[in-house]
Amino acid sequence: MTPAAAGHLRSTRESGTLRRVEEMRTYRGRVITPADVVFLRTLIAAQPDLSRRALSFRVCEAWHWTQPNGTPCDVVCRGLLLWLHRAGHIVLPPAQWATQKPWRPRTSAAPVLLDTSPLIIPLRELGPIRFHQVRRTPDERVFNGLLAQYHYLGYQQPVGEHLKYLCVAAGRPIACLAWASAPRHLAPRDRFIGWSAETRRRNLRFLAYNTRYLVLPWIRVRYLASHLLSRMATRLSTDWARIYGHPIYYLETFVDPARFRGTCYRAANWIGLGRTTGRGHNAPTHRPTQPVKEVLGYPLTPHFRERLTDGGPPRVHRAD
Repeated sequence: MTPAAAGHLRSTRESGTLRRVEEMRTYRGRVITPADVVFLRTLIAAQPDLSRRALSFRVCEAWHWTQPNGTPCDVVCRGLLLWLHRAGHIVLPPAQWATQKPWRPRTSAAPVLLDTSPLIIPLRELGPIRFHQVRRTPDERVFNGLLAQYHYLGYQQPVGEHLKYLCVAAGRPIACLAWASAPRHLAPRDRFIGWSAETRRRNLRFLAYNTRYLVLPWIRVRYLASHLLSRMATRLSTDWARIYGHPIYYLETFVDPARFRGTCYRAANWIGLGRTTGRGHNAPTHRPTQPVKEVLGYPLTPHFRERLTDGGPPRVHRAD
């Protein structure tokens, strides 16, 4: 099915409570057809006692809808089912569970109390630097809180595949690095790699996007920022493969030229590729809505173009 065939899902009211689906639409990269909606209605009617979560697993199994590491796309599927439910195309079973925790925005994080006395020493005297991957560990709240307090963009919970690193030296946190799935559309990057729309769709998972980088403001160690980026590049792909079942071949980030020059990235041999259009994610118009950013990239292998156009080696199994 071609992308041109995936227009908007247009519906008209049928008798009863459901809408008739006349066209197709893409949801999170997957084309949803009228036949798909009919399948969902049939599945729900045949097994009305399934919970919403169990239903999403049945749908993922029937549609062979999995992540590259073989895990069902359960969360995305539940989002799709809820979207169709709210639009009147299907009727989901009643929710069976609700969290008792107070609601908290994805951009909030509890403040962190720690030693903020200045650390001003040469890099060679800093001692061993340890990189702790803190996602889903007790130290994740420290990472989130530091970004919320000290990064100019604040904290925002990543969506999809992501890792969080807390760098520790001299017995205290010194930096935070957050990595997530890469943005889908990025013209300077796509030209640099040599991607078509199809190869990008197939291989985007082999890229990681540096969403946040923070050296804590009281840590004043010359060359530290570029040193941490270089160290990070040597381990990120291995960690990603262990957790998500596939390697990373290329890193990227954005730098706001009105605020920064990206000196630490360039010192770590990152490559300037051009600038964004400022239209943001899936902007409905061709007018800039966000600050224009400079795009920087870092290939993790000399053969990155070959790997990113051929799809890379066979996937590996993620750790239990």
